[in-house]
Amino acid sequence: MAEGDGAGAAATGKLSELPSGAEKGLPRRGKASSGRTLNTAQIPLVASHPDVYEPCDDSFALVDALLSDKAQLLTLQPRLCMEVGSGSGYVITSLAIMLRQLGSGAQYLATDINQHAAETTQATLEAHGVHADVIVTDIVSGLDKRLAGMVDVAVVNPPYVPTPVEEVGCKGIASSWAGGLNGRQVIDRILPAVREMLSERGWLYMVALEDNDPSDICHLMSEMGYASRVVLKRCTEEESLYVFKFWRDPHAVSSASPKSSGSESWFSQLPFKSLWHKNS
Repeated sequence: MAEGDGAGAAATGKLSELPSGAEKGLPRRGKASSGRTLNTAQIPLVASHPDVYEPCDDSFALVDALLSDKAQLLTLQPRLCMEVGSGSGYVITSLAIMLRQLGSGAQYLATDINQHAAETTQATLEAHGVHADVIVTDIVSGLDKRLAGMVDVAVVNPPYVPTPVEEVGCKGIASSWAGGLNGRQVIDRILPAVREMLSERGWLYMVALEDNDPSDICHLMSEMGYASRVVLKRCTEEESLYVFKFWRDPHAVSSASPKSSGSESWFSQLPFKSLWHKNS
């Protein structure tokens, strides 16, 4: 399928807004900024927690890349959009706001391994009047088989900072940036997992750092049957950030592709609430 085919979806959930947390020292993940547009989540309405990564340069770069593709996203008319590692909820909320005119035709899902992040994401969604299912899980664990071949738009701002391997998967806010050797340890788990969930027309938007060897990432996705392009490149005081877009390459030959059941009631059959670690 040619690039320009891709889409997303939405879901529901409730949690009360959390109190604001203190400023955090973020290792090479950029600095917070406030000047966004009405097409995105508003920073004053984004919930926070001391153990949750706040919107920074990489978050803004990902949202700006989505904004640059907004017309194509609307044309795609996605049914299900998903963010892996939602953190504060800034990105998934912004995506839902961009696609708001699609109405109930789109549903949204967000995952995070951090319970506090899931709660913060839900609070941010509610503050903006946006509905989504927020699930506490490691990447897409427990969802991969249920949603295989169903996700039209996936967005990921992964833990990409090169760190000692032992820091990967640690509890708290460090899990949002600790990427292990070359910052690739979590990225290399995310790519095949998300690939299995993407629909035939699905798109993946992902942030990467120069240190992550972006050309190798594109090569790996090519081997899985995906074409790629750089939607946005942004140089900050500390790093060079890339936002990549991946889509299925009709000319590529890869291993077996995930298949969707094609059922019109696919979403209602998924026991999302049973996956929530905390409901209200």
